Amino acid sequence: MNHDPEKILTQFGERVRIARHKRGVSQEAFADSAGFHRTYISAIERGKRNPSLTNVIRLAEALETDPSSLLKGLAS
Repeated sequence: MNHDPEKILTQFGERVRIARHKRGVSQEAFADSAGFHRTYISAIERGKRNPSLTNVIRLAEALETDPSSLLKGLAS
């Protein structure tokens, strides 16, 4: 299988952004709750950063969701 890393990161970032919007929180408030800087969250949402597995878990916890909901189907 040949997976496009840019496409995967863009899709992941979109999922994070949608989940954040559903919670009705700003990037800054979300970043604070996850323990990150707002610019890091912005880069993730734009598909410009590749978060580590531990950071994916932190993001999911701050979004009050399961990490699998952010990852499922990305490699398809």
